Amino acid sequence: MPVWLKVVTAVLSLAIVGGIAFAGFWYLRLQGNISKAPLNAGGGNSETVSDATGRMQILILGSDTRDGKNAEYGEADLSAGYGKSDVMMLMDISEDNKRVSVISFPRDLLVDIPECKDGETGTEYPARSDVMINEAMTEAGIGCAVDTVNRITGLEVDHFMMADFNAVKELSNAVGGVEVCISDAVYDPDSRLRLPAGTSMVQGEQALAFLRTRHAFADGGDLGRIKAQQGFLSSLTRKIKDDGTLADPGKMLKIADVVTQNLTVDEGLASVPTLLTIGNRLKDIDISKVAFVAVPTAPADLDPNRLQIAEPAGSQLFAALRKDIDLTDPTAPATPSPSETAPPSAAPTEPAPAQPPYDKALQPVAVANGTGVPGRSQEIVQALISGGFTQAAQFEATTVAQSVVYYGPGFADVAADVAAVLGIPAGQTVALPAVSGVQVYLGTDFTTGTTYGAAAALPENIVNQTAGDETCQQANPYLIVSE
Repeated sequence: MPVWLKVVTAVLSLAIVGGIAFAGFWYLRLQGNISKAPLNAGGGNSETVSDATGRMQILILGSDTRDGKNAEYGEADLSAGYGKSDVMMLMDISEDNKRVSVISFPRDLLVDIPECKDGETGTEYPARSDVMINEAMTEAGIGCAVDTVNRITGLEVDHFMMADFNAVKELSNAVGGVEVCISDAVYDPDSRLRLPAGTSMVQGEQALAFLRTRHAFADGGDLGRIKAQQGFLSSLTRKIKDDGTLADPGKMLKIADVVTQNLTVDEGLASVPTLLTIGNRLKDIDISKVAFVAVPTAPADLDPNRLQIAEPAGSQLFAALRKDIDLTDPTAPATPSPSETAPPSAAPTEPAPAQPPYDKALQPVAVANGTGVPGRSQEIVQALISGGFTQAAQFEATTVAQSVVYYGPGFADVAADVAAVLGIPAGQTVALPAVSGVQVYLGTDFTTGTTYGAAAALPENIVNQTAGDETCQQANPYLIVSE
């Protein structure tokens, strides 16, 4: 073999070995960085989703824990137990990888928290009502926050990611800063945010202050804070896309190292290949299809300083999410589910025997509200009365997923007509001897409108902005300072 060929072969061998060692080093380093926790704290999520394909929901949490590097932001007893979720966002990736919706939950939102079990200690905590949503993970851990969001939305969260204060600082430094805009110069002594009017590049402590400040924007409430956080994430998304970061292995390694050191995820997400797979799904999405939304809210009846979900807007939003509606264009067709694309079952070969006529006004019909939306059955009762079933009654019931029309002996024909009034498929009428007459049991698949399966109505201007929109936050007049 010629000397030059031996030299080239040796160099190539060293390069290959060096490349493998380099890749192995980074894999072990990133994998070792990752912390994990159980996905659920209740019954658990029995559904599985492909990380590469299929619709996916990831709950993103910002922890206010003061442990370790976060101690400088307050005393440890300010974040007892597992800490509170300073930020809570649900990221919904469409099955075709063409859309992402990011739904923000205000931390002052009063919700019902289900029974939760601490996966580490085995301690069981009873269900609680009218509790601020940021307390969901305080006792039983992150999985309880996941279970709470599942209960509110009727969705099944597939994964979660939780980051602390330090993650924000390090990530903003890793990308070289994030551009933000504010209408006037402000100073917030609580968060230490100080910014001039107009556009600024923030990173490190100022990036964290921009996301944490509770008083600097709008009227000083949580909704103004959410819009600022969404503006920050939109700007971060544009920068990563414009800089080609997702296609640059060097930049990606740097960001991955920073993120994984400050990230806690569920077991299903706790591997480098899985994180890379999900990242790959996001790299080609049109930023105009990355929609930032806030859960519709109103001042809480129990405490005007807190918030509650505004109805029917909240139910309309969650129904649209369950149907995979494009929030940036609600008129676009939803991605069909496997059940919608399956071939129809064969129709019966023999027609059902004719039934004698009856008087609708005399038929006992009850509406069981299993939607989880208080007062939902009232609208359905009115629809039935309009359809001639004037004896319709209503009551609250246990939440269920699918709406069904049950009927007792001799009421099959009445059930069929009741189902037809509401547009409920014939396959969802079921004989049940214990029922006296007909019972319409409403599920979470029928939370709005009076026609089952109709296109979900969305509140006007539900999308605060997309990642393609450059926005400027309105400063709180009480914190404006002279530059």
